[in-house]
Amino acid sequence: MKLTSVETFSDEFVCFVRVTGEDGSQGWGQVSPYCADITAKVVHRQVARHVLGRDMLDIDGALALVRDREYKFPGSYVRRAMCGLDTALWDWRGRREELPVCTLLGGTPGPFRAYASSMKRDITPADEADRFQRLRDAHGFDAFKFRIGAEVGWNTDEWPGRTDEIVPTIRRALGDDATLLVDANSCYSPDRAIEVGKMLQDHGVSHFEEPCPYWEFDQTKAVTEALDIDVTGGEQDCMMANWQDMITRRVVDIVQPDVCYIGGMNRALRVARLAEAAGIPVTPHAANLSMVTLFTMHFLRAIPNAGKYLEFSIEGLDYYPWQDQLFVTDPYEITDGQATVTDAPGWGVEVNPEWLSKSTYECSALES
Repeated sequence: MKLTSVETFSDEFVCFVRVTGEDGSQGWGQVSPYCADITAKVVHRQVARHVLGRDMLDIDGALALVRDREYKFPGSYVRRAMCGLDTALWDWRGRREELPVCTLLGGTPGPFRAYASSMKRDITPADEADRFQRLRDAHGFDAFKFRIGAEVGWNTDEWPGRTDEIVPTIRRALGDDATLLVDANSCYSPDRAIEVGKMLQDHGVSHFEEPCPYWEFDQTKAVTEALDIDVTGGEQDCMMANWQDMITRRVVDIVQPDVCYIGGMNRALRVARLAEAAGIPVTPHAANLSMVTLFTMHFLRAIPNAGKYLEFSIEGLDYYPWQDQLFVTDPYEITDGQATVTDAPGWGVEVNPEWLSKSTYECSALES
């Protein structure tokens, strides 16, 4: 089946992609959120023109062709745009075969444990603990991630003393049975990260994410080797050479590819296979409730080295107003601390026509 058109529907934050085959069959995907209107331009300028007319089942071939033709642009924007093509083609295939994507990948529909993921640093430790308790009681979460340090903070805290306060505050509020995770967002030098990591270990935190500037692999590896806690990372990386290096050298204990940042499901699966061969689990990054969390749910239901949980953002419209009414039916419901992949074809979701009607539209089509 030849690919005859690639369409984008975008605003500043979200860009949905629709692919159409020569028989009129269609599938929906999404590029990475944020500056999505810019990524939409990349879809048409640097992705669609290379793949129109190609076999829609050959996703790997299409992605490789884009990579090769755009070899002077190896970075984030092209990979974010490639994700729109990749995920739309997976949805197209799922709809044609009447199967969910996870089944096409060799997995099965069903539930997956989620952790409640906070995106806020401007929240006080007491208020963070309070909302975690409410989420636990309402939805059954038993794992929680919160922010420490300042984002790329060069050893500074969001405000003085916040990190030292929030860790014991959350532990006291949730008790010894709760699983706690933290994200430093590239804040620390190795020596400071090790110091903070030992404090985290003392409070039973099990996951220390991106402790050092993410591009400094040697720094992160030094932290990994010094601590018993799981050091994790990789969400920002989109180059396969970096992933090979990270995994071969065991820079982290757990790898965290983002399906949208890395360039789609097929490229994320390549990372999962590399990690599986090295005995490393995969806990992907999925920091909002656009389609990225849905992609990640299917991914985790299909790979043999899935980590312990799905990242599930707890931020609502006050934090992410652009999440409002993206879908006809909300695909994200947490019951007993778990999200569920349904047996609906493809991604199992329909983009809201009202949202589409307000978006910026562009189409690349195969000339007859």
